[in-house]
Amino acid sequence: MLTQASTKPSTAVQSATRAPRRPRAISGTGGRTAALFLTPFFTIFALAMVAPVVYAMVLSFFAQQKSGLGFGEAKTSFVGLENYLQVLQSETFVGGIGRLALYCLLYIPCMVGGALAFALLLDAAVTRARKLFQLLVFLPHAVPGVIAALIWAYLYTPGVSPIVSVLQTGGISLNFLDNQMILPSIVNIAVWEWTGYNVIILFTALQAVPREILEAARVDGAGEIRAAVSIKFPLILPALSVIMLFTIIGTLQLFTEPSIISKATASVTSTWVPNLWAYDAAFIRHNLNQAAAASIIIALMAAVLSWAVTRFSSRNKA
Repeated sequence: MLTQASTKPSTAVQSATRAPRRPRAISGTGGRTAALFLTPFFTIFALAMVAPVVYAMVLSFFAQQKSGLGFGEAKTSFVGLENYLQVLQSETFVGGIGRLALYCLLYIPCMVGGALAFALLLDAAVTRARKLFQLLVFLPHAVPGVIAALIWAYLYTPGVSPIVSVLQTGGISLNFLDNQMILPSIVNIAVWEWTGYNVIILFTALQAVPREILEAARVDGAGEIRAAVSIKFPLILPALSVIMLFTIIGTLQLFTEPSIISKATASVTSTWVPNLWAYDAAFIRHNLNQAAAASIIIALMAAVLSWAVTRFSSRNKA
């Protein structure tokens, strides 16, 4: 006959059948500590990012208006979307958007294509002096944008540029600062500045590609070009998507290069691109309300294009 003790489940069985413990919630002290460390970040973010955007949006709905014949004191009046309509009806602003679109069509393929080619070259097994080559490619990005624009303004200016002098010696007369060449000239400055930075990003992504896959492809007879097109390129598409996203956002912020080059040529005006138009409206024409409206329009353009790139990238991943 079984004893009473033998009919009871063992301690091990009881432990195995016992419901799993839920993870302990963060204690009140831990939550307060996390909030204490996060407060400075959110405070700075709110003051440096959110507040200026909100203030610009508020400014864009108002305007300084004078009563009577215009001799009275200017009063701030709510005008709704009038500033936005005036900005979008401005021929110089719309012309700047068109010029910026041409800049994107030239700059993005040249820069991204060049960065991809350099990264694949660095990742190839036949590459020698890889560290030195990485340094030389990245070095232009270490030069501040203002300094880079000044250097290239010197190299573009006839009479002082050694490049122009060499071309003239060979019978080639080329003015990099005239109306026909000024856009490619500014594209060249941006490509020179940013290609090396994106080479490092793509090269890092290429280093994460499993070497076993590449070795199997070589065993199957695939050369470097075939491996790059069929294996490496698809595996680094996420990194390429990030580059495209940042590049589009940065392109819409084009300001430094044309503002410096404008001091050397009349081909670049004070409203050559949308950011220059907003700067001119704010600090030359002293119309902060239209400048705020132009800034919001540029920000919306960046948001729409960023969404489109992200959407396209997610579809490719799927």
